[in-house]
Amino acid sequence: MIAPGGTIGILGGGQLGRMLAMAAVQLGYRCIGYAPQGDNVAADVCADFFTNRWDDAQAIAAFAQQCDVITWEFENVPVAPLLPIAERLAPHPRALETAQDRLNEKRFVEDHGGQPAAYAAIDTMSGLLDAVDRLGAPGILKTRRDGYDGKGQWRIDSVRDAEGMRLPDMPTIYEAFVEFEAEFSVILVRGHDGEIRYWDSTRNLHVGGILSQSIWPTGPVVEAQVAKARELSAKVAQALGYVGVLTLEFFATREGPVFNEMAPRVHNSGHWTIEGAATSQFENHIRAICGLPLGDTATIATSVEMTNLVGKDAGGAQQCLGDPTAHLHLYGKAKAREGRKMGHVTRVAFG
Repeated sequence: MIAPGGTIGILGGGQLGRMLAMAAVQLGYRCIGYAPQGDNVAADVCADFFTNRWDDAQAIAAFAQQCDVITWEFENVPVAPLLPIAERLAPHPRALETAQDRLNEKRFVEDHGGQPAAYAAIDTMSGLLDAVDRLGAPGILKTRRDGYDGKGQWRIDSVRDAEGMRLPDMPTIYEAFVEFEAEFSVILVRGHDGEIRYWDSTRNLHVGGILSQSIWPTGPVVEAQVAKARELSAKVAQALGYVGVLTLEFFATREGPVFNEMAPRVHNSGHWTIEGAATSQFENHIRAICGLPLGDTATIATSVEMTNLVGKDAGGAQQCLGDPTAHLHLYGKAKAREGRKMGHVTRVAFG
């Protein structure tokens, strides 16, 4: 167990790191961050912050020497530079290795009984045309690495679309569309002793590949599929020897839950837990990696609605504070670019 007063290292400088640091400070810990040059909003709430490249082995070693435990808030942190400090990392970097390649991720989930959408690895144009012919269109061509929030993705509606594609200079994967009734996520926390607790699943609404809203209660369609999705999520967490908060996203279909993707970190669809759950995903992640008892994950509200503030949506966001159910979180980012998450508002009802 890491006693209060210890130092937690956070790899990545975004809003998830910011909220992790805020939860850690509340529990008496000191946080330091590490990320390349950029708009590192986590630095505002960290005691110290290293601004260095991911491949700067000397800087990473110096950073690690100051930490009792190190975690991450960004799943695209390169794995190779972390191997020399793996003994201080929680979760273990094998979770990053699995999640960073969409093809490996899907195969891993299949090996543990999960059902992803039909897919094919794409290396050539002929491979893409064959995949569209076999799996059908519409579908999505995705880079196997580095894409998130709709980045590195191209919709293909027909063979003609595929013929007009210029493949990116990196490995890709083609995924057939899934007919689904809703999207939802399973967010769990697993402790060092293997204990697993779950938050209630939200119904997730996306716009342009970016999460727009997370809503609970979800309704009967999602509720009927949560148990099976949790069973798979637990198998994945156990197989990875995972410690901390882990998220798996699903499509609710007529045939049951279809796996979409995994995020080995705290997740946007769990932001509502700050006000709506007995213990937030951020606090429980800190508890887990520090070896503390896990907190109660029960929902304490009768309904919750989390809405992302994307791009210019954040302008005038303070006006929502006239609503007594609204809780505003602004991330302190300098520029409101299109598609950039600038904050969120959670509306919580009781009684």
